[in-house]
Amino acid sequence: EEYLMHKDVVLLEYEKQMFLDTVHADGLLVCAKGLSYERVLINILKAYSDSGNLVLVINSSDWEEHYFKSKMEAKYVHDVANTATERERVYLEGGLQFISTRILVVDLLKQRIPIELISGIIVLRAHTIIESCQEAFALRLYRQKNKTGFVKAFSSSPEAFTIGYSHVERTMRNLFVKHLFIWPRFHATVRAALQPWQAQTIELHVPLSQSMTSIQTHILDIMNFLVREIKRINRTVDMEAVTVENCVTKKFHKILQAQLDCIWHQLNSQTKLIVADLKILRSLMISTMYHDSVSAYALMKRYRSTEYALSNSGWTLLDAAEQIFKLSRQRVFNGQQEFEPEPCPKWQALTDLLTQDIPGDMRRCGRTEQPKVLILCQDARTCHQLKMYLTQGGPRFLLQQALHHEVPVGKLSDKYARESQTTKAVPPKSEAAKPEPISSQPTAGLDELAQLLSDAEAAAEGQRFEESYMLTMTQPVASERELEDKKEPSQSNKPDPDASIFETIPELEEFDVTAALAAIPHQPYICLQTFKTEREGAMALEHMLEQLQPHYVIMYNTNITAIRQLEVFEARRRLPAAERLKVYFLIHARTVEEQAYLTSLRREKAAFELIIDTKSKMVIPEYQDGKTDEAFILYKSYDDELTEDNAKSRQAGGQKETTKETPKVIVDMREFRSDLPCLIHKRGLEVLPLTISIGDYILTPDICVERKSISDLIGSLNSGRLYNQCVQMQRHYAKPILLIEFDQNKPFHLQGKFMLSQQTSSANADIVQKLQLLTLHFPRLRLIWSPSPYATAQLFEELKLGKPEPDPGQAVALGSEEPTAGEQLHFNSGIYDFLLRLPGIHTRNIHGLLRKGVSLRQLLLRGQSELGDLLQSQESGKLLYDILHVAHLPEKDEVPGSTALLAAGKQFGAGSHNRFRKAAAESRRGRR
Repeated sequence: EEYLMHKDVVLLEYEKQMFLDTVHADGLLVCAKGLSYERVLINILKAYSDSGNLVLVINSSDWEEHYFKSKMEAKYVHDVANTATERERVYLEGGLQFISTRILVVDLLKQRIPIELISGIIVLRAHTIIESCQEAFALRLYRQKNKTGFVKAFSSSPEAFTIGYSHVERTMRNLFVKHLFIWPRFHATVRAALQPWQAQTIELHVPLSQSMTSIQTHILDIMNFLVREIKRINRTVDMEAVTVENCVTKKFHKILQAQLDCIWHQLNSQTKLIVADLKILRSLMISTMYHDSVSAYALMKRYRSTEYALSNSGWTLLDAAEQIFKLSRQRVFNGQQEFEPEPCPKWQALTDLLTQDIPGDMRRCGRTEQPKVLILCQDARTCHQLKMYLTQGGPRFLLQQALHHEVPVGKLSDKYARESQTTKAVPPKSEAAKPEPISSQPTAGLDELAQLLSDAEAAAEGQRFEESYMLTMTQPVASERELEDKKEPSQSNKPDPDASIFETIPELEEFDVTAALAAIPHQPYICLQTFKTEREGAMALEHMLEQLQPHYVIMYNTNITAIRQLEVFEARRRLPAAERLKVYFLIHARTVEEQAYLTSLRREKAAFELIIDTKSKMVIPEYQDGKTDEAFILYKSYDDELTEDNAKSRQAGGQKETTKETPKVIVDMREFRSDLPCLIHKRGLEVLPLTISIGDYILTPDICVERKSISDLIGSLNSGRLYNQCVQMQRHYAKPILLIEFDQNKPFHLQGKFMLSQQTSSANADIVQKLQLLTLHFPRLRLIWSPSPYATAQLFEELKLGKPEPDPGQAVALGSEEPTAGEQLHFNSGIYDFLLRLPGIHTRNIHGLLRKGVSLRQLLLRGQSELGDLLQSQESGKLLYDILHVAHLPEKDEVPGSTALLAAGKQFGAGSHNRFRKAAAESRRGRR
């Protein structure tokens, strides 16, 4: 509280409350999207930033890390060093560290960090913390040694906590926190903080064109048909989430994937096709609603092909599909098949806003300065589309799109030709103002919506769009005379009002709004921006609002997060009603667009209600924070197993009691990308991270395990890497094991083309044959199939029972160039491998043979009984003698084999076998 009073801390009422909650007690804070906890977290970090404290921030994305570092004092933020010794030094300096969890886990296990001295760990994106992930591992290692430090976790994704059984409790257990703080938008404190400072909002309902409405109806009809179909086929599967309403929202495919993944191999092919087609129909819907008519038509055309017609669930044969294709074409070509694409309905509304409503509003309010307008869109593609439309005019942009998508233009209709001519005729007035250049941020990071499209479209186009653009109006609009001009209906000189009014501000390397504002003080300012960018994530909008301080915001698409960010921005500024932002929503009412927005709102509300309900019923044990040892007694601890009293009292013949040591497993450094080390540690085994060149896990001096996931197995079988790994393991370990581990969310089986084809190409039908060859070549190699990392961890524990512990020094030395003590490397490994292949020679007698046999030439000179003595078995001696001296001709009935032999004889010169016989005979003569 003192901290909040003292410094120049600018926090809203609810943010102060969040701050006090999280500082007073360790906990998990879940807040609604857009009510950013970032400010609260910055103040927590500032409160702890001192070289006496070491605070670690884990699980942050790149943009979060960049954002928090920019807000802190540089002397307290330390970058993670590359080398281990350097890192040890940096840890001791204290301050804040943003660290990747894999490095942190290894450093904790190797005790490079003074664990007792860590002041606390802050976990971001807490909804991703599951029991087996690296973050949970790091927190467990930290809590076992450090009982006083804090753990504070933050998440802004309430929906994530609704997936799976008791997700909230599990996450809190993995985080070792006992408190749950919930901050939905409908929280009384939040409402009280935002209500008084509401911006003025104006909703403009833009009607869809006739053909767009029909296309939307038809697509929904087909979706409805497919949804009924999928439920009819799979009566036993829980298909509650599959509704038409959900099909049009963003996260639908993630939810469906989570439900169907574990039974994917049991679904019939029709169901799989329907799932794929629902995705395609959604992309067609998005394309119709948000993209221009030409791009939408180009996408539709792709699903008109014969190949696609043969490989879909049959929706292209429905009448509705025929209508969709027909209407999409009509949007681009008129009745005479001339090129006359219809513009997007929202374009005209946007132009009217920029050229009439906003200047008019400025005049009414009596503002003299130039308007600053921020236009927000959902993805970089829409952003680019609007920029092109505003700078070039609609007709020209559509023509460019047609050429880009290779849509045959044919003949332009007269009306269209006239429009595009006028657009080109007006010269761009770039000389009117030579503005300071500004850049836009390069991107590939689109919204989830765009990601869904990316497989369908962006991949095909390979285009890169920027995430923000700056435009200005080249004629100073606000001068009174021109405004009067604009209102006159007859504008002889300018048939197309947006012909050259808008132009981009040329681009700079660094995105600097303030410089641009200073450079063009007397011109209107239009900034196009996506809701979130790759470089700054969701903070991009907040950043832009602070820099630009716009008077007007136009929401070209709707987005919950952005709307709330605008609310919070207004509440921080605390301006009188007249000076607040004006927000215009351009929305297609009673369409999929509005429905998707309402569904996402409803989902978030339902998620919060579930979390609040869970909190009221949740039972949290006292020891859950890990500050007493009770939490860890659940993990097996081997050193203090309780024995019966009488066993303690009786010392057998005065022997000393043997203390049981914790079993150790040596783990290769590269394996820390997987969940297994975490689960091994959870079972009470000690994990030793080392860089070893043979195997991934060393369980005992004899047992070495190479772990492969399915995709990895296929890759290394095809490349031959696995063969070399098995050679090395068999040479140095008595019991080499190949562990094939399946993903616990995917089905545990290898048959059927679907399972394999999901992960790699269909050329892997022969994987089973390759595995058979592997077992033939390496008779000692054991194959273990494991359904999940949990099963593997249990298996490792059982394999180690009663066995000696592995030696770290030897494990590291094996496979390195210099031979280690006691290793049988007196022999050339190539010869060793060759002799093992010969009949009669096996691992028990090969060493005697290598010591006494001198050379291969000498072996050829020895008789059968001598070989029998060398191999300590006359039977083995006969086998070896026969393979060296008797010519092995094929059996009589093996005709193909004998013909092959004759052919080989001709090829290698007559009697290549005879030569072998002669040599043997001469050597016998020499001996006599």
